[in-house]
Parts: sequence; C-alpha cells; structure tokens
Amino acid sequence: MNRPFDIAIVGAGISGLMLAAKLADSAAASELRITVLDAGPRPTPSSDDDMALRVSAIATGSADMLESVGAWQHVDASRRCAYEKMRVWDENGYPDSSSALQFDAAGFAVPQLGYIVENDRLRAALLRRLDETDVTLRFSTPIRALRQLGQRHCIDLEGDELHADLVVGADGSRSFVRTEAGIGSRLWPYGQTAFVTHVQPEEPHRATAWQRFLKDGPLGILPLADGRVSIVWSTTPDNARRAGDVDDVQLGHILSAASDDVLGELTAAGPRGSFPLAAQHAERYVLQGIALIGDAAHAIHPLAGQGANLGLRDASELAEVISSALHQGLHPADLPVLRRYERARRGSNATMLHLMTALNRLFTTDSSIVAELRMAGMRLFNRSGPIREQAVKVALGVG
Repeated sequence: MNRPFDIAIVGAGISGLMLAAKLADSAAASELRITVLDAGPRPTPSSDDDMALRVSAIATGSADMLESVGAWQHVDASRRCAYEKMRVWDENGYPDSSSALQFDAAGFAVPQLGYIVENDRLRAALLRRLDETDVTLRFSTPIRALRQLGQRHCIDLEGDELHADLVVGADGSRSFVRTEAGIGSRLWPYGQTAFVTHVQPEEPHRATAWQRFLKDGPLGILPLADGRVSIVWSTTPDNARRAGDVDDVQLGHILSAASDDVLGELTAAGPRGSFPLAAQHAERYVLQGIALIGDAAHAIHPLAGQGANLGLRDASELAEVISSALHQGLHPADLPVLRRYERARRGSNATMLHLMTALNRLFTTDSSIVAELRMAGMRLFNRSGPIREQAVKVALGVG
C-alpha cells in the first residue's frame, strides 16, 4: 500500500484508547492513519478530591501495558491504590479460615497484585498520551451507519463521512459496530444487579481487596487511595433497589452486615449506582475489515475484576497483529490476518467468561451439601501449589 493504512476505532473507552496508543507507539506508526470516534464528549476528570464511582481493578500486567505506551505515568499516584492482598471467603466461613482464599503479593514475588483506579483517570491518562501523537480524536461524533465499499468501509457521521481500511468496534456491550456488521452475540443474563458505591470503613483496608460470597451473589470490597473502599455488590434486583433507596445510616448497616463486619462498621460516603449483570460473547471477533475488542466482543461477571484487563489484552494483541502484518507486507484488514487476533483472544476470553459464570452459580447455590463442597474445594485450592500459582499468574496478567 502506498497510502497510509486507515484505522477507525469506534469507542474511546479504555480498550479503544489503549489500541490507539499501542499502534501510535509501534514501529508501524508511520504507515498508519488512526482516528478514534466517540459519541460522547471528551472525558474531563473532576478536579475535586472526590473519587468517581466507576473504578476498575487493573492487574499488574495491565499496568505494565499502560506504562509501556507512556500512559501509566499520567495517572496521579494519589488516585490509584495498589492492593497487596486478596481475601475471598464463603458466607458460611470466615475471612481468616483455612477455607478462605488468600493471595499475597509477597508470595508471588511482585510488589502488588494490582491497582484500583478510576476509569476516568485511566481514560484521561491515555488521552494525554495520545495528544502527543498524530492520532485524530473526534468526540461528540455519533455514527449514523457503517457501509462496506469494496475493500474499505464508509462510516456515515452527521454531515460527514470517514473511510477506513479497518474499523474496530470498541464501543461497549451494545456495540453499534457489531450490530451494523451483522455479528451476532450470545447473552446469558445472571438475574443479578450490581450495586456500587463508596463507603468509609471503621478499620483500615490494609491495601487488601476483599470478597465475600453470599447466597444472592458476591460482595466485593475494593481499597481506594483515600482510605475509603468501593463496594461492588452483585445481588438480587430487589436488594440492589433497596440499597439505592434507603438513607445513609441504613445503607451502612446493610453493607456492614453483608460484609460480615470484616472492616468494622461501614459508613456511606459516596454516590450510588446500579446496573443489571449479564455475560455476553460475540459469535466472532472479526470480519473482512472489522474487528471487535473489549466489551464489544465479550462481557463477563465483575466478581474477579477482569473486564478491563481482558479488554486491554485484546487491544495489545490486535495492535501486535496489525504491526506484524504491515512488517510482513500483508494487508492488516484481510480476514486471514485478523483471524490471528481472534484465535489468540477468543478462546481465552471464553474460558474466563464461563469460569466466572460457573463460579457465580456455584456460590449462589443454596445447598448445605454444596456449601461444604465449596469450602473443601477452596481449602484444596489453597494447597494446590502449581495450579494456584498459575491461576494467580493469569489474574495478574503475567501468565
């Protein structure tokens, strides 16, 4: 190709911006013309001291990816909280019992297991890096239609159009690109709603991520840099609705009881939100000139905090495939080339998706026999050596 290879990335979430940054930082950058499109306005993190409601657990391996493209340094250290330990226990047990899963960074020769970071801060860091590149960023730019024109695609915008050799759908679980391209997806509703908020714990969180499995769904307690913790409670729609409606005092009592008082009394100290939970997986990730990454390709249960990390890995893999194809003199939008990305990511994403679904079902099964088997299995996992080590490496994004 004599002209630049045009890539349109639809969606300026974490995975879409990571793909743009990775490509802009690649050896093939001079051969690329990259445009990022997003229907919403450019995010501007609040300048006040309050933490945004939406946070992500960023694994150590994912933080390394962000650092490799020069974005991690733009995340203010005071706005990210490294967590060094994880404690996972069943409501029939205790967080310090032999049946509780316990992970410590020191035991895996890493300084931390990961970080809890506000989504807006991650996006702002990636955008700040992209501002230093030739990537074109177009916000407040909704797409009206996506049409194939020969070997390229035409993206109809309001009063404008954009032609691209490759269109990447990074536009979330309700992906417009996926729908317009005619790619189907399977949906598995969980019958649960995630209730999210921030609370002030009576006791320090000790740089630990906590998770208690309740019969209605898991309660995640994530440490924040300002000493508070972020609550992600996957529960029944009725429980989530009630948590959203009660006053601050009642909410503190509800969440303290649900957490088994592991951090003492919890005091409401932040906004509240909720959203329905479902697993979703695209039937395929690629077509000629089309690729899906992040939630446009897959959505999983938040119980292990892997959603953002999977999207970052998608972005990194697709960037590698594109860069390698250009180096080899191949057309990166050709289906055989894009299938390299699909083969690398779809299987591992499906494994994680179904594992999270199975774990959620296992821990929400209301049976004393199953509860005993769960706890026995957790004790066995704690003593499993290589299996436990490999599982943690995958979660860290280094395995």
